[in-house]
Amino acid sequence: MVIIYYKTPEKIVRSSDIKLLDQLKRESIIWIDLIDPSGDDKRKVEDFLGTDLQSRSQAEEIESSSRYSETETEIFANTNFLISQPDSFTYETVSFTITNDGIMATLHNSDLRTLNEIGKKIQLNHKINTTGYHLMVAILESRIDLDADMVEGIAKEIAYLSKQINLGNKVNEDMLLDISQLQENTMVIRENIIDKQRVVSSILRSSKFPADVYPILNVLIKDVNSLINHTDFSFDRLEYLQNTIVGLINIEQNKIIKVFTVVTVFFMPPTLIASMYGMNLWLPLFGDGLDLVVSVVLMIVSVIITFFFFKRKKIL
Repeated sequence: MVIIYYKTPEKIVRSSDIKLLDQLKRESIIWIDLIDPSGDDKRKVEDFLGTDLQSRSQAEEIESSSRYSETETEIFANTNFLISQPDSFTYETVSFTITNDGIMATLHNSDLRTLNEIGKKIQLNHKINTTGYHLMVAILESRIDLDADMVEGIAKEIAYLSKQINLGNKVNEDMLLDISQLQENTMVIRENIIDKQRVVSSILRSSKFPADVYPILNVLIKDVNSLINHTDFSFDRLEYLQNTIVGLINIEQNKIIKVFTVVTVFFMPPTLIASMYGMNLWLPLFGDGLDLVVSVVLMIVSVIITFFFFKRKKIL
């Protein structure tokens, strides 16, 4: 699918008719959005732009030169957009191409909320973001805001877990699994934010972008740095909660072992007495029915003595 955004005197129009590339003037087109395009559609856009769009393997390379590069006639940039799932995140790589005359092309394999919102925004107010340079910065700005929302969401989940522990709720292995998943999500978000940091930093070093976007980029780089610090704090907090829960679980297990140990010790004296009277030999007592009573009394007395001994030693 190919979506074309082009200018008219009154508004910016959105169309999915790729044949418009043969009809419209080059200066009227500001953005070509390719969503999992066919080979023919991709080649048609490349012929129109006069350059090759990056393949998916090129877009997913992690080297700095693959994330952002410039030539005399084009700018190429690649960045990952996170897609939130119920318990995790997935990546969608978006490839940007901007020609010297300000036409931007984006290439990705699935529909993305951020790009749709920017498309609606420029249609509502056609006087803003009139070039591909401005559009790319606007997309990065919107995406970083969405990443900040994800960081806040992780922070709220951490605060909820911390509250459950402070309220004295029973801790279990499920909490450890939740913390492990939050740690994984935090690392994924941090990697994604660092990816944005690399792209924004590269743009700041470029001389091709209009002067009015650099103040916005300076704000964006500060926001990105603060988000990285926030994710670091969240990860440290998760490690603290993990250690706390493991400690509480160990305490609970020690209490259980302590109970079994004390119960075993309680019954050691009665067991000794019972085993003695179970031996097939004569013992120096009454030699009649009172032997049973005496043995039971001895067992009870031994348990009481053991109990007060542990109590005095503050073991119980």
